[in-house]
Amino acid sequence: MLNNLIGAMERAIQEARQWREKTVQIFHHNDADGLTSGAILTRAFEREGFQVGRFCLEKPYPAVLKKVFEQEGKLLVFADFAGRIAPLLSDLNRGRNLTLILDHHVAEASTDPMVHNLDPDLFGLKGDRDISASTTCYLFARTMNPSNRDLAYIAAVGAVGDGFFVDGELISQNRKVALEAVQQGRMEIHKHEAGEQYFLTSPTGLLPVLELSDYLDLLGGVGYYQGGPDMGVGVCLDGVSPESDRMVEELKAVRTKIFDEEIARLRSGGLKKTPHIQWFHVEKRMFPMGVKMIGAFCDAIKDTDLIDPQKYLAGFQIIPDEIPGFGVITFNEVKISMRVSAYMEGEIRAGRAMGLNTFLPEATSRLGGFSDACHTLTAATTVAIGREEKLIEEMEKILKGES
Repeated sequence: MLNNLIGAMERAIQEARQWREKTVQIFHHNDADGLTSGAILTRAFEREGFQVGRFCLEKPYPAVLKKVFEQEGKLLVFADFAGRIAPLLSDLNRGRNLTLILDHHVAEASTDPMVHNLDPDLFGLKGDRDISASTTCYLFARTMNPSNRDLAYIAAVGAVGDGFFVDGELISQNRKVALEAVQQGRMEIHKHEAGEQYFLTSPTGLLPVLELSDYLDLLGGVGYYQGGPDMGVGVCLDGVSPESDRMVEELKAVRTKIFDEEIARLRSGGLKKTPHIQWFHVEKRMFPMGVKMIGAFCDAIKDTDLIDPQKYLAGFQIIPDEIPGFGVITFNEVKISMRVSAYMEGEIRAGRAMGLNTFLPEATSRLGGFSDACHTLTAATTVAIGREEKLIEEMEKILKGES
């Protein structure tokens, strides 16, 4: 498994080193795992003498990908998304750019030899248990140059931030990278009744990694349209600063206000229910926060008294017609994010209930929507505005075994 992945990385790195341009464009997600992935790749490529252009995306939307692949002769790297859509990237690329995918979601093989899908899912590792995107990017960076071992702590932050633990602990490759950071004196791991707690060491004392990951999520998600992702990558590489602290405090206030207003709406009857799913729609009310925040809101309420613990939870948010770094792009689409309660997580892990990645992408595909990154317990796709109820209906058909 791992040896085959490292071998594939070595071949991709060799091609990158021989590429005619010493510039690279890095596209990465905007949550803690995505920001740490972007930070690791930025530092690793800069150390190799590459000029780095970095773009933070909430999802690799087809409209954005079409603009990206209008280019030719470029080195393109996608981190924390795109593993599932390697065939789409292959069709868009047609051998014109060297493209690397460093994801950890359920993946499909590339159909273009110039598109290297280095998603560990293709090599037997599970992205919702064994390995985060940040750990994948760290393995790539360490394979590129052993001097990048000093980036292990950044990978561990992303792994903890993604929240995939077994019995309260990181496992497999995620655990190994955390232990590397411990050996380097950059982290400490403390045992407790429910598993483990992870801390970064700093001149001012121990910093809980879960707190730092929430800090990064605020910058990347709440601050997506306000320069937050760039600030977040800077925090990963250089630590927190008075400027980042001020931004985070402002963003916390924005998030609290918007979340409280939406919870009040749900308590007033804003939650709709079908036999297996409970869902709601925030329209455009979460702007100026990014659309990642519909998933964060689902996380915030999934185990509260608002929610039926025996039903899947889904929230919709309209996608703004704007991508930082790309300008105006017309979408006319809505994002759906899905989460599950602690009870449903147990049912899914025990095989008594379907994982989100088994029915949401299929239902989305039936409506001509877009899906690229779905786990068993967290998932998100997009469909055209106005198709929301139809998407719920299609999911219900699959869950009922009707089609």
